Amino acid sequence: MDIINPATEELVATIPAATPQDVDAAVRRAAEAQRSWSALAPGDRARHLRRFADAVDTHLEELAQLEVREAGHPVGNARWEAGNARDLLEYAAGGVERLTGAQIPVAGGLNVTFHEPLGVVAVIAPWNFPMPIAAWGLAPALAAGNAVLLKPAETTPLTALRLAELALEAGLPEGLFQVLPGAGPVAGDALVEHPGVAKVVFTGSTAVGKQIMAKCAAGVKRVTLELGGKSPNIVFADADVERAAAAAPGSFLDNTGQDCCARSRILVQRSVYDRFMELLEPAVKSFAVGDPADPATQMGPLISAAHRERVRSYVPESAPAAIRGEAPTGKGFWYPATVLEGRPEDRTAVEEIFGPVAVVIPFEDEAEAVRIANATDYGLSGSVWTRDVSRAVRVSRAVAAGNLSVNSHSSVRYWTPFGGFGQSGLGRELGPGALSAFAEIKNVFIATDPLTEGT
Repeated sequence: MDIINPATEELVATIPAATPQDVDAAVRRAAEAQRSWSALAPGDRARHLRRFADAVDTHLEELAQLEVREAGHPVGNARWEAGNARDLLEYAAGGVERLTGAQIPVAGGLNVTFHEPLGVVAVIAPWNFPMPIAAWGLAPALAAGNAVLLKPAETTPLTALRLAELALEAGLPEGLFQVLPGAGPVAGDALVEHPGVAKVVFTGSTAVGKQIMAKCAAGVKRVTLELGGKSPNIVFADADVERAAAAAPGSFLDNTGQDCCARSRILVQRSVYDRFMELLEPAVKSFAVGDPADPATQMGPLISAAHRERVRSYVPESAPAAIRGEAPTGKGFWYPATVLEGRPEDRTAVEEIFGPVAVVIPFEDEAEAVRIANATDYGLSGSVWTRDVSRAVRVSRAVAAGNLSVNSHSSVRYWTPFGGFGQSGLGRELGPGALSAFAEIKNVFIATDPLTEGT
C-alpha cells in the first residue's frame, strides 16, 4: 500500500497489506498472549500500560510528525492527537484496579459478580483521527484484560504501526497488541468474520457500519459502532452572537471538516440571522489554511483526491456560496472553507459531506429549532448557544444526540462517555464505563445454607 502525503502528493511510505492468512495467524497469536495477560495481577497490568503511555509521551513529536505526513493534519492538532493517545493509556491504566464486581444480597448464600475479559478484540480505526480513535478502543480493551488487533485505515497506518512498536518496547507481551494494515474488504472482513474475534469496535461511515453489524450478527459477536453525523449548531437570539459566530468556523473546519462531530448545520434564529452572517464571514476567511507543518496553520488538506472529488460533488466551484474561503493551489488535496445558505431538506443539509462545508438555516422559535435539529437519521453531537439556562436544559434534552455542549463546541473528553443516537452508532466509548464495554459480567452464587443447596 502506498501512503501519500495529502499536502504534497508525495509518497511517504509503501507497506505490505495484510491477507486473510495474516489475520488468522494474528488472531492465534493474540489468543495465546491474552491468556497470560488476563492472568496478570491488576497492578502489574496497569504498570505495563503506564509504561506504554510513557513510551508514547517520549515519542510524541515523532508520532505527531508521522500524522502530519500521512494524514495532512496541522502539526498542532497532530501533537494533541498523540497526547490524547498517551492520556487514554494513562486513564485506562487507572481503571484496571477499579474494574470491580458487586456483592448482591441473596438468601442462603453469597452472590458476587466478576468482569471477565472478552478475549481478542478487533479495532477498526478511521483515517480522520488515526491515533486518538485507535486508542479509544485499544486502551480500555487492553486494560480490561483483552488482546487487541488494530486495523488502521488504508491511508493512515503509520502511526498505528509505530504505536505497536512502542508497546513492545514498553514491555507488553508479544502478540498482545498487533497492527494489521490492509484493505477493508480483505483484512477488515477477515477480522470481523473470524470466529476467534470476540468483539469488533468500528469507527467510520454508517454504510460500512451496517455491513459490519450484519456480519457480527451471524455469530452474535459484540460490536461497538461510532458512525456518521450531521450535527446542529443552534444559535438563539438571546445568545452572545459575536462569540457564537467567532466559534462557529472551528466547529466545522477543524480537521478540514473530516469529523463526525462537525457542526455542519448552523441553525440561527431569524431575528439575528443577518448579524450572525456578517460576523461569520470574517471569522471563516481568517481561519488559517496552509502547510500542515506550520504551527500557525489551522486547516490542512483533505485526505485524498478521491475524497476531494466527493466533497466537490456537493458544492461545485461554480455553485453560489454565502462565504467561500481561500485554499492553496497546486499540489495537495485542498478545498476551501465554504458556507451555504439553505433549507432543512437540501441535500447539503441532510447528507454528511465530511469536508469544510456548512449550511446555515434560519428558524423562528425554539420548537422549530428542535424540529430542524432532529430532522436527520444521525444523532451524534451538537451545540446550543443561549444565555437562558432553562432553554439550554430544555433544548439539550430535546435534541436527539449523544453529545451536546452549551455555549461551546466541545464534544469529546476521554473521561466522559461518547456515542450517538440513531444511525450515528451503537454503544458508548470513553469515560468511566469504557473498560466494562470490553468485559462480560459473570454472576456467581455460593450456597452457605445447606437447606438451600440445589435451589
